[in-house]
Amino acid sequence: MAAPAATDCLVNGVPTSLVSVRDRGLAYGDGLFETILVRRGSPTLVDYHFRRLARGAQILRLPLDQALIRSEVEQLGKQVGDGLIKLIVTRGESQRGYAMPQPPQLTRILQSSPLPAYPSRHAEQGIRLYSCATRLGNQPLLAGIKHLNRLEQVLARSEWQDAACAEGLVCDLEGNPVEGTMSNLFIRLNDRWVTPVLDQCGVQGVMRDFLIDHLDDQGEAVVQRTISHDELLSSTEVFCCNSVFGVWPVVALEGKQWPAGPHTRVIQTLAKQVLS
Repeated sequence: MAAPAATDCLVNGVPTSLVSVRDRGLAYGDGLFETILVRRGSPTLVDYHFRRLARGAQILRLPLDQALIRSEVEQLGKQVGDGLIKLIVTRGESQRGYAMPQPPQLTRILQSSPLPAYPSRHAEQGIRLYSCATRLGNQPLLAGIKHLNRLEQVLARSEWQDAACAEGLVCDLEGNPVEGTMSNLFIRLNDRWVTPVLDQCGVQGVMRDFLIDHLDDQGEAVVQRTISHDELLSSTEVFCCNSVFGVWPVVALEGKQWPAGPHTRVIQTLAKQVLS
């Protein structure tokens, strides 16, 4: 018996939860995804999401129909109201082997879900970071884009179960802090915001891009460079961010503690405005 159609999922514009077993997204992680927050029927930070999607498509050589995909996202957003849309684009079906099908027939998947129930204390009181042992491998070609291969994040997130830690810190092969398992990292160092450069590994988050652009417009350029573990511990404020929860102050890592400082609170207010 065929599986019933899923009303919260569209595959190539059709209500269903089924994809082919020959889909390259399943076989090789050959594709991209975006997780988009929807408020009152409108996708938030949508220009930033589609800008990142376009960068990833260029690198992976995926011939996206951006106008069609954006139209579908906006239409589904009206139905969702308040919630999340996960957009997945794969290279579609192919026979076995790594060679790219020519031309590819892309698979586009849109799935809606309720808003995640993050505790309010994460934003109000700040969070403790877990120091993950899993390291991010260097691959400059894929650094920054949100491709479907997320096994490093899966393994990092599996390292802790303690609810006292809301997020995990992930480092590169040299032990330099790069990001959280689901977020980007900013530190206040020498009265400036610094965020790890993402030219070797890591995901260039949408909220990260928005905050960098906004601070630059205000004349407070964010420094993007390699950050050492010692610099992280010697910073005066730390926060992590993404396009769903906004900004969470970081108040503890290992034996170090920070305040939820005034500069972080300003950034947090900005993120709330754009996500509400």
